[in-house]
Amino acid sequence: MKLVLACWLLVCGLCVTSIAADANSWKAGLGDVVITPEQSMWLAGFAGRTKPAEGTLSDLHAKSLALEDGEGHRCVIVTLDLIGIPRMLRDEVTQIVEQKRKLPPSAVLFNVSHTHSGPVVRDKIETSVIYDLDAEQGRRVEAYYVTLREKLVLSIEKALDDLKPAKLGHSHARCGFSMNRRLPSEKGPQNSPYPDGPVDQSVPVLRVDTPEGKLRGVLFGYACHNTSLVAGNYKFAGDYAGFAQEELEAALSGVQAMFLMGCGGDQNPYPRGPEEAWSRQHGKSLAHSVQAALLPTSKPISGSLRAVLKDVELEFEPLNKADIATMTQSKDPYEKRRAGFLLKEIGDRDVLKKTYAYPVQVIDLGSDVTLVALAGEVVVDYSLRLKREITGKTVWVAGYSNDVFAYIPSVRVLKEGGYEGGGAMRYFNLPGPFTPTVEERIVNQVHALLKPAK
Repeated sequence: MKLVLACWLLVCGLCVTSIAADANSWKAGLGDVVITPEQSMWLAGFAGRTKPAEGTLSDLHAKSLALEDGEGHRCVIVTLDLIGIPRMLRDEVTQIVEQKRKLPPSAVLFNVSHTHSGPVVRDKIETSVIYDLDAEQGRRVEAYYVTLREKLVLSIEKALDDLKPAKLGHSHARCGFSMNRRLPSEKGPQNSPYPDGPVDQSVPVLRVDTPEGKLRGVLFGYACHNTSLVAGNYKFAGDYAGFAQEELEAALSGVQAMFLMGCGGDQNPYPRGPEEAWSRQHGKSLAHSVQAALLPTSKPISGSLRAVLKDVELEFEPLNKADIATMTQSKDPYEKRRAGFLLKEIGDRDVLKKTYAYPVQVIDLGSDVTLVALAGEVVVDYSLRLKREITGKTVWVAGYSNDVFAYIPSVRVLKEGGYEGGGAMRYFNLPGPFTPTVEERIVNQVHALLKPAK
Protein backbone atom coordinates (compact mmCIF):
# COMPACT_ATOMS: atom_id res chain seq x y z
CA MET A 1 0.00 0.00 0.00
CA LYS A 2 2.84 2.38 0.88
CA LEU A 3 4.55 1.52 -2.40
CA VAL A 4 1.37 2.26 -4.37
CA LEU A 5 0.90 5.57 -2.53
CA ALA A 6 4.52 6.54 -3.16
CA CYS A 7 4.17 5.77 -6.87
CA TRP A 8 0.91 7.78 -7.03
CA LEU A 9 2.58 10.78 -5.36
CA LEU A 10 5.55 10.46 -7.69
CA VAL A 11 3.28 10.47 -10.75
CA CYS A 12 1.37 13.50 -9.44
CA GLY A 13 4.62 15.26 -8.73
CA LEU A 14 5.82 14.63 -12.25
CA CYS A 15 2.54 15.93 -13.68
CA VAL A 16 2.74 19.14 -11.67
CA THR A 17 6.37 19.61 -12.64
CA SER A 18 5.48 19.15 -16.30
CA ILE A 19 2.71 21.75 -16.14
CA ALA A 20 4.91 24.22 -14.27
CA ALA A 21 7.73 23.74 -16.75
CA ASP A 22 5.33 24.38 -19.61
CA ALA A 23 4.04 27.58 -18.00
CA ASN A 24 7.58 28.73 -17.24
CA SER A 25 9.15 27.83 -20.58
CA TRP A 26 8.66 31.32 -22.01
CA LYS A 27 11.33 33.87 -22.73
CA ALA A 28 10.64 37.60 -23.04
CA GLY A 29 12.67 40.62 -24.06
CA LEU A 30 11.97 44.33 -24.00
CA GLY A 31 13.18 47.24 -26.15
CA ASP A 32 12.42 50.95 -26.02
CA VAL A 33 13.55 53.66 -28.44
CA VAL A 34 12.55 57.35 -28.35
CA ILE A 35 11.10 58.45 -31.71
CA THR A 36 10.29 62.09 -30.94
CA PRO A 37 11.29 64.20 -33.98
CA GLU A 38 14.45 66.25 -33.48
CA GLN A 39 12.97 69.21 -35.38
CA SER A 40 9.58 70.82 -35.70
CA MET A 41 7.16 68.87 -37.90
CA TRP A 42 3.52 69.01 -38.87
CA LEU A 43 1.30 67.18 -36.39
CA ALA A 44 -0.84 64.39 -37.85
CA GLY A 45 -4.61 64.39 -37.52
CA PHE A 46 -7.01 67.32 -37.01
CA ALA A 47 -7.56 69.14 -40.29
CA GLY A 48 -7.82 72.51 -38.56
CA ARG A 49 -4.15 72.88 -37.68
CA THR A 50 -2.30 75.74 -39.33
CA LYS A 51 1.33 75.36 -38.21
CA PRO A 52 3.90 72.72 -37.21
CA ALA A 53 4.73 71.56 -33.68
CA GLU A 54 6.07 74.06 -31.16
CA GLY A 55 7.71 71.83 -28.59
CA THR A 56 7.22 68.58 -26.68
CA LEU A 57 4.84 67.66 -23.86
CA SER A 58 6.04 64.07 -23.65
CA ASP A 59 8.45 61.96 -25.66
CA LEU A 60 7.15 59.50 -28.24
CA HIS A 61 8.33 55.89 -28.11
CA ALA A 62 8.65 52.72 -30.15
CA LYS A 63 8.49 49.87 -27.64
CA SER A 64 8.95 46.20 -28.42
CA LEU A 65 8.06 43.01 -26.57
CA ALA A 66 9.74 39.87 -27.89
CA LEU A 67 8.30 36.51 -26.87
CA GLU A 68 9.66 32.99 -27.37
CA ASP A 69 8.00 29.74 -26.35
CA GLY A 70 9.68 26.52 -25.24
CA GLU A 71 9.86 25.25 -28.83
CA GLY A 72 11.68 28.34 -30.10
CA HIS A 73 8.73 30.03 -31.82
CA ARG A 74 9.11 33.80 -31.57
CA CYS A 75 7.11 36.96 -32.15
CA VAL A 76 7.59 40.67 -31.49
CA ILE A 77 4.84 43.13 -30.59
CA VAL A 78 5.78 46.74 -31.41
CA THR A 79 3.75 49.64 -30.01
CA LEU A 80 4.18 53.16 -31.40
CA ASP A 81 3.17 56.62 -30.20
CA LEU A 82 2.12 57.64 -33.71
CA ILE A 83 -1.11 58.27 -35.60
CA GLY A 84 -0.51 55.47 -38.07
CA ILE A 85 1.92 53.16 -39.81
CA PRO A 86 1.89 52.84 -43.61
CA ARG A 87 1.93 49.29 -44.99
CA MET A 88 5.07 50.15 -46.95
CA LEU A 89 6.96 51.03 -43.75
CA ARG A 90 5.85 47.82 -42.06
CA ASP A 91 6.99 45.77 -45.05
CA GLU A 92 10.39 47.49 -45.20
CA VAL A 93 11.06 46.98 -41.49
CA THR A 94 9.97 43.33 -41.45
CA GLN A 95 12.12 42.57 -44.51
CA ILE A 96 15.18 43.97 -42.72
CA VAL A 97 14.36 42.05 -39.53
CA GLU A 98 13.81 38.83 -41.47
CA GLN A 99 17.19 39.19 -43.17
CA LYS A 100 19.03 40.03 -39.96
CA ARG A 101 17.19 37.88 -37.41
CA LYS A 102 15.34 35.19 -39.41
CA LEU A 103 12.03 36.37 -37.96
CA PRO A 104 9.19 36.04 -40.50
CA PRO A 105 7.00 39.12 -41.17
CA SER A 106 3.94 37.26 -39.86
CA ALA A 107 5.59 37.17 -36.42
CA VAL A 108 5.86 40.96 -36.09
CA LEU A 109 2.86 43.02 -34.98
CA PHE A 110 2.91 46.82 -35.29
CA ASN A 111 0.26 48.75 -33.39
CA VAL A 112 -0.08 52.53 -33.13
CA SER A 113 -1.76 54.51 -30.36
CA HIS A 114 -3.23 56.89 -32.96
CA THR A 115 -2.12 59.97 -31.05
CA HIS A 116 -3.07 63.16 -32.89
CA SER A 117 -0.06 64.88 -31.33
CA GLY A 118 2.63 63.00 -33.21
CA PRO A 119 4.35 63.77 -36.53
CA VAL A 120 3.01 63.06 -40.01
CA VAL A 121 4.21 59.62 -41.10
CA ARG A 122 3.26 59.07 -44.73
CA ASP A 123 4.81 58.41 -48.09
CA LYS A 124 4.96 61.20 -50.69
CA ILE A 125 1.64 60.38 -52.36
CA GLU A 126 -0.38 60.14 -49.18
CA THR A 127 1.19 63.30 -47.80
CA SER A 128 0.21 65.25 -50.91
CA VAL A 129 -3.42 64.13 -50.58
CA ILE A 130 -3.97 64.57 -46.85
CA TYR A 131 -1.59 67.38 -45.91
CA ASP A 132 -0.92 70.43 -48.05
CA LEU A 133 2.67 70.82 -46.80
CA ASP A 134 5.30 73.18 -48.13
CA ALA A 135 8.54 71.81 -49.59
CA GLU A 136 10.50 72.04 -46.35
CA GLN A 137 7.87 70.23 -44.32
CA GLY A 138 7.68 67.60 -47.06
CA ARG A 139 11.44 67.03 -46.80
CA ARG A 140 11.16 66.69 -43.02
CA VAL A 141 8.45 64.05 -43.37
CA GLU A 142 10.63 62.07 -45.78
CA ALA A 143 13.69 62.35 -43.53
CA TYR A 144 11.70 61.30 -40.47
CA TYR A 145 10.37 58.27 -42.33
CA VAL A 146 13.93 57.03 -42.94
CA THR A 147 14.98 57.69 -39.33
CA LEU A 148 11.86 55.99 -38.00
CA ARG A 149 12.52 52.88 -40.08
CA GLU A 150 15.99 52.59 -38.52
CA LYS A 151 14.63 53.10 -35.02
CA LEU A 152 11.92 50.48 -35.46
CA VAL A 153 14.52 47.91 -36.44
CA LEU A 154 16.62 48.97 -33.43
CA SER A 155 13.68 48.60 -31.05
CA ILE A 156 12.92 45.08 -32.32
CA GLU A 157 16.56 44.02 -32.13
CA LYS A 158 16.90 45.35 -28.59
CA ALA A 159 13.94 43.21 -27.52
CA LEU A 160 15.30 40.08 -29.27
CA ASP A 161 18.71 40.60 -27.67
CA ASP A 162 17.01 40.92 -24.28
CA LEU A 163 15.24 37.53 -24.36
CA LYS A 164 15.33 35.95 -20.88
CA PRO A 165 13.33 33.27 -19.05
CA ALA A 166 9.95 34.68 -18.07
CA LYS A 167 6.49 33.93 -16.75
CA LEU A 168 3.49 35.33 -18.61
CA GLY A 169 0.09 36.05 -17.12
CA HIS A 170 -3.10 37.78 -18.21
CA SER A 171 -5.92 39.63 -16.49
CA HIS A 172 -8.24 42.55 -17.18
CA ALA A 173 -10.01 45.54 -15.65
CA ARG A 174 -12.23 48.38 -16.87
CA CYS A 175 -11.85 52.11 -17.45
CA GLY A 176 -14.73 54.51 -18.07
CA PHE A 177 -13.66 57.63 -19.97
CA SER A 178 -14.24 56.29 -23.50
CA MET A 179 -17.64 56.94 -25.10
CA ASN A 180 -19.22 56.30 -28.46
CA ARG A 181 -19.02 59.47 -30.57
CA ARG A 182 -21.71 58.79 -33.21
CA LEU A 183 -24.69 60.71 -31.80
CA PRO A 184 -27.82 60.02 -33.93
CA SER A 185 -29.50 63.07 -35.48
CA GLU A 186 -31.84 63.95 -38.35
CA LYS A 187 -28.77 64.68 -40.49
CA GLY A 188 -27.13 61.39 -39.64
CA PRO A 189 -24.52 60.51 -36.99
CA GLN A 190 -22.79 63.57 -35.51
CA ASN A 191 -19.34 63.59 -33.90
CA SER A 192 -20.56 64.14 -30.35
CA PRO A 193 -20.82 62.14 -27.09
CA TYR A 194 -23.33 59.29 -27.39
CA PRO A 195 -23.56 57.51 -24.01
CA ASP A 196 -26.10 54.98 -25.34
CA GLY A 197 -23.87 53.85 -28.20
CA PRO A 198 -21.82 50.63 -28.25
CA VAL A 199 -18.55 50.78 -26.33
CA ASP A 200 -15.77 48.45 -25.15
CA GLN A 201 -14.27 49.76 -21.90
CA SER A 202 -12.28 46.63 -21.06
CA VAL A 203 -8.58 46.93 -20.23
CA PRO A 204 -6.82 43.66 -21.14
CA VAL A 205 -3.40 43.21 -19.53
CA LEU A 206 -0.47 40.91 -20.28
CA ARG A 207 2.19 40.85 -17.58
CA VAL A 208 5.78 39.70 -17.98
CA ASP A 209 7.57 38.50 -14.83
CA THR A 210 10.95 36.99 -14.11
CA PRO A 211 10.86 33.33 -13.06
CA GLU A 212 11.18 34.62 -9.48
CA GLY A 213 8.05 36.76 -9.84
CA LYS A 214 9.50 40.24 -10.37
CA LEU A 215 7.43 42.30 -12.82
CA ARG A 216 9.40 43.40 -15.92
CA GLY A 217 6.82 44.47 -18.48
CA VAL A 218 3.13 45.26 -18.90
CA LEU A 219 1.20 45.29 -22.18
CA PHE A 220 -2.26 46.81 -21.82
CA GLY A 221 -5.05 47.80 -24.19
CA TYR A 222 -7.97 50.18 -24.54
CA ALA A 223 -10.41 51.02 -27.34
CA CYS A 224 -10.54 54.80 -27.60
CA HIS A 225 -9.23 57.52 -29.91
CA ASN A 226 -6.12 59.26 -28.59
CA THR A 227 -7.70 62.69 -29.01
CA SER A 228 -8.06 64.00 -25.47
CA LEU A 229 -5.62 66.67 -26.71
CA VAL A 230 -7.57 68.46 -29.42
CA ALA A 231 -6.51 70.57 -32.41
CA GLY A 232 -5.40 73.52 -30.27
CA ASN A 233 -2.43 71.52 -28.99
CA TYR A 234 0.79 72.13 -30.95
CA LYS A 235 3.22 70.00 -28.95
CA PHE A 236 4.41 66.44 -29.46
CA ALA A 237 2.70 64.09 -27.00
CA GLY A 238 1.53 60.51 -26.67
CA ASP A 239 -1.85 61.81 -25.38
CA TYR A 240 -3.66 59.76 -22.72
CA ALA A 241 -1.91 56.53 -23.80
CA GLY A 242 1.51 58.14 -23.47
CA PHE A 243 0.68 59.62 -20.07
CA ALA A 244 -0.69 56.24 -18.90
CA GLN A 245 2.60 54.58 -19.82
CA GLU A 246 4.58 57.29 -18.01
CA GLU A 247 2.36 56.91 -14.93
CA LEU A 248 2.84 53.14 -14.82
CA GLU A 249 6.59 53.29 -15.32
CA ALA A 250 6.89 55.83 -12.51
CA ALA A 251 4.77 53.70 -10.16
CA LEU A 252 6.28 50.33 -11.13
CA SER A 253 10.04 50.84 -10.95
CA GLY A 254 12.00 49.15 -13.74
CA VAL A 255 8.90 48.09 -15.68
CA GLN A 256 8.33 48.80 -19.38
CA ALA A 257 4.69 49.74 -20.01
CA MET A 258 3.23 49.35 -23.51
CA PHE A 259 -0.13 50.48 -24.88
CA LEU A 260 -1.99 48.42 -27.49
CA MET A 261 -4.76 50.34 -29.25
CA GLY A 262 -8.11 48.55 -29.52
CA CYS A 263 -11.06 49.02 -31.88
CA GLY A 264 -11.58 52.67 -31.04
CA GLY A 265 -12.49 54.03 -34.46
CA ASP A 266 -15.82 55.39 -33.23
CA GLN A 267 -14.84 56.05 -29.60
CA ASN A 268 -13.61 59.32 -28.07
CA PRO A 269 -12.23 60.26 -24.65
CA TYR A 270 -14.46 62.65 -22.75
CA PRO A 271 -13.99 65.36 -21.56
CA ARG A 272 -11.35 66.74 -23.98
CA GLY A 273 -9.43 69.98 -24.49
CA PRO A 274 -6.29 71.63 -25.94
CA GLU A 275 -4.57 71.80 -22.54
CA GLU A 276 -2.95 68.73 -21.08
CA ALA A 277 -5.08 68.47 -17.90
CA TRP A 278 -7.76 66.12 -19.26
CA SER A 279 -5.24 64.07 -21.19
CA ARG A 280 -3.14 63.53 -18.08
CA GLN A 281 -6.25 62.72 -16.05
CA HIS A 282 -7.36 60.08 -18.55
CA GLY A 283 -3.83 58.67 -18.55
CA LYS A 284 -3.94 58.35 -14.77
CA SER A 285 -7.37 56.70 -14.91
CA LEU A 286 -6.14 54.12 -17.41
CA ALA A 287 -2.93 53.51 -15.44
CA HIS A 288 -4.98 52.95 -12.28
CA SER A 289 -7.11 50.41 -14.14
CA VAL A 290 -3.98 48.56 -15.25
CA GLN A 291 -2.70 48.53 -11.67
CA ALA A 292 -6.07 47.18 -10.54
CA ALA A 293 -5.77 44.38 -13.11
CA LEU A 294 -2.36 43.51 -11.66
CA LEU A 295 -3.72 43.08 -8.12
CA PRO A 296 -5.43 39.68 -8.41
CA THR A 297 -3.44 36.60 -9.28
CA SER A 298 -3.01 36.61 -13.05
CA LYS A 299 -3.97 33.58 -15.08
CA PRO A 300 -0.75 31.90 -16.23
CA ILE A 301 -0.11 31.46 -19.95
CA SER A 302 1.16 28.10 -21.10
CA GLY A 303 1.46 26.29 -24.40
CA SER A 304 2.93 27.23 -27.76
CA LEU A 305 3.23 30.54 -29.58
CA ARG A 306 1.66 30.82 -33.02
CA ALA A 307 1.56 33.85 -35.33
CA VAL A 308 -0.18 34.01 -38.71
CA LEU A 309 -0.90 36.92 -41.05
CA LYS A 310 -2.85 36.93 -44.30
CA ASP A 311 -4.47 39.55 -46.52
CA VAL A 312 -8.14 39.58 -47.42
CA GLU A 313 -9.46 41.67 -50.31
CA LEU A 314 -11.94 44.36 -49.23
CA GLU A 315 -14.24 45.66 -51.95
CA PHE A 316 -14.84 49.33 -52.78
CA GLU A 317 -18.03 50.70 -54.23
CA PRO A 318 -17.39 51.45 -57.95
CA LEU A 319 -15.97 54.90 -58.68
CA ASN A 320 -15.57 56.10 -62.30
CA LYS A 321 -14.27 59.21 -64.02
CA ALA A 322 -17.66 60.94 -63.91
CA ASP A 323 -17.80 60.48 -60.12
CA ILE A 324 -14.29 61.87 -59.72
CA ALA A 325 -15.07 64.83 -62.00
CA THR A 326 -17.89 65.75 -59.64
CA MET A 327 -15.46 65.52 -56.71
CA THR A 328 -13.14 68.04 -58.37
CA GLN A 329 -15.87 70.69 -58.00
CA SER A 330 -16.07 70.21 -54.24
CA LYS A 331 -15.45 73.18 -51.96
CA ASP A 332 -13.67 70.84 -49.54
CA PRO A 333 -9.90 71.17 -50.21
CA TYR A 334 -9.27 67.60 -49.06
CA GLU A 335 -11.89 66.20 -51.45
CA LYS A 336 -10.42 68.23 -54.33
CA ARG A 337 -6.87 67.01 -53.64
CA ARG A 338 -8.13 63.44 -53.38
CA ALA A 339 -9.97 63.83 -56.71
CA GLY A 340 -6.81 65.10 -58.39
CA PHE A 341 -4.86 62.08 -57.19
CA LEU A 342 -7.58 59.63 -58.25
CA LEU A 343 -7.73 61.16 -61.74
CA LYS A 344 -4.00 60.58 -62.14
CA GLU A 345 -4.36 57.01 -60.91
CA ILE A 346 -7.27 56.13 -63.15
CA GLY A 347 -5.39 57.30 -66.26
CA ASP A 348 -6.93 55.92 -69.44
CA ARG A 349 -9.12 53.45 -67.60
CA ASP A 350 -12.73 54.12 -66.69
CA VAL A 351 -12.88 52.51 -63.24
CA LEU A 352 -10.44 52.64 -60.33
CA LYS A 353 -9.08 49.61 -58.49
CA LYS A 354 -11.87 47.63 -56.92
CA THR A 355 -10.24 46.09 -53.84
CA TYR A 356 -7.72 46.72 -51.06
CA ALA A 357 -5.40 44.05 -49.64
CA TYR A 358 -6.26 44.16 -45.93
CA PRO A 359 -3.90 42.43 -43.45
CA VAL A 360 -5.40 40.28 -40.69
CA GLN A 361 -3.09 38.87 -38.02
CA VAL A 362 -3.72 36.31 -35.29
CA ILE A 363 -1.25 35.57 -32.50
CA ASP A 364 -1.97 32.69 -30.12
CA LEU A 365 -0.21 33.19 -26.81
CA GLY A 366 -0.28 29.57 -25.79
CA SER A 367 -3.70 28.02 -25.42
CA ASP A 368 -5.00 30.80 -23.20
CA VAL A 369 -5.00 34.08 -25.14
CA THR A 370 -5.66 34.88 -28.78
CA LEU A 371 -4.63 38.32 -29.97
CA VAL A 372 -6.40 39.48 -33.14
CA ALA A 373 -4.75 42.43 -34.91
CA LEU A 374 -6.83 44.31 -37.48
CA ALA A 375 -5.63 47.05 -39.80
CA GLY A 376 -7.12 50.51 -40.18
CA GLU A 377 -9.32 52.57 -37.89
CA VAL A 378 -11.60 49.76 -36.77
CA VAL A 379 -14.94 50.56 -35.13
CA VAL A 380 -15.89 48.91 -31.86
CA ASP A 381 -18.41 46.47 -33.39
CA TYR A 382 -15.55 44.21 -34.52
CA SER A 383 -14.17 43.78 -31.02
CA LEU A 384 -17.57 43.11 -29.50
CA ARG A 385 -18.49 40.60 -32.22
CA LEU A 386 -15.22 38.66 -32.23
CA LYS A 387 -15.25 38.33 -28.45
CA ARG A 388 -18.76 36.88 -28.69
CA GLU A 389 -17.92 34.45 -31.48
CA ILE A 390 -14.51 33.15 -30.34
CA THR A 391 -15.15 31.11 -27.22
CA GLY A 392 -13.12 29.03 -24.80
CA LYS A 393 -10.24 31.48 -24.40
CA THR A 394 -9.45 35.12 -23.75
CA VAL A 395 -9.79 37.15 -26.95
CA TRP A 396 -7.93 40.45 -27.26
CA VAL A 397 -8.80 42.50 -30.36
CA ALA A 398 -6.50 45.32 -31.48
CA GLY A 399 -7.25 47.77 -34.27
CA TYR A 400 -4.78 50.24 -35.81
CA SER A 401 -2.36 47.42 -36.59
CA ASN A 402 0.14 46.86 -39.40
CA ASP A 403 -1.48 49.29 -41.89
CA VAL A 404 -3.50 52.35 -40.86
CA PHE A 405 -4.98 53.51 -44.16
CA ALA A 406 -8.69 54.32 -43.63
CA TYR A 407 -11.68 53.81 -41.35
CA ILE A 408 -13.04 50.26 -41.24
CA PRO A 409 -16.81 50.41 -40.69
CA SER A 410 -19.06 47.55 -39.66
CA VAL A 411 -22.20 46.95 -41.71
CA ARG A 412 -24.19 48.88 -39.09
CA VAL A 413 -21.90 51.90 -39.28
CA LEU A 414 -21.77 51.71 -43.07
CA LYS A 415 -25.57 51.81 -43.28
CA GLU A 416 -25.82 54.66 -40.78
CA GLY A 417 -23.28 56.69 -42.75
CA GLY A 418 -21.47 59.63 -41.23
CA TYR A 419 -17.75 60.14 -40.79
CA GLU A 420 -16.68 56.56 -39.98
CA GLY A 421 -19.23 55.15 -42.43
CA GLY A 422 -17.57 56.73 -45.48
CA GLY A 423 -17.28 60.48 -44.96
CA ALA A 424 -13.67 60.22 -43.79
CA MET A 425 -12.61 58.78 -47.17
CA ARG A 426 -11.96 62.34 -48.34
CA TYR A 427 -8.72 62.24 -46.32
CA PHE A 428 -7.36 59.16 -48.08
CA ASN A 429 -6.11 58.38 -51.58
CA LEU A 430 -8.60 55.54 -52.01
CA PRO A 431 -11.86 55.12 -53.95
CA GLY A 432 -14.30 54.20 -51.17
CA PRO A 433 -16.55 53.73 -49.47
CA PHE A 434 -16.35 49.99 -48.84
CA THR A 435 -19.15 47.67 -49.89
CA PRO A 436 -21.40 46.01 -47.25
CA THR A 437 -19.25 42.85 -47.56
CA VAL A 438 -16.48 44.49 -45.52
CA GLU A 439 -17.47 43.11 -42.11
CA GLU A 440 -18.05 39.51 -43.17
CA ARG A 441 -14.83 39.40 -45.18
CA ILE A 442 -12.75 40.52 -42.19
CA VAL A 443 -14.51 38.38 -39.59
CA ASN A 444 -14.41 35.31 -41.84
CA GLN A 445 -10.69 35.81 -42.36
CA VAL A 446 -10.13 35.95 -38.59
CA HIS A 447 -12.00 32.68 -38.12
CA ALA A 448 -10.05 31.09 -40.96
CA LEU A 449 -6.76 31.97 -39.25
CA LEU A 450 -7.74 30.64 -35.82
CA LYS A 451 -5.98 27.54 -34.60
CA PRO A 452 -8.21 24.51 -35.32
CA ALA A 453 -9.83 23.07 -32.20
CA LYS A 454 -8.46 19.66 -31.20
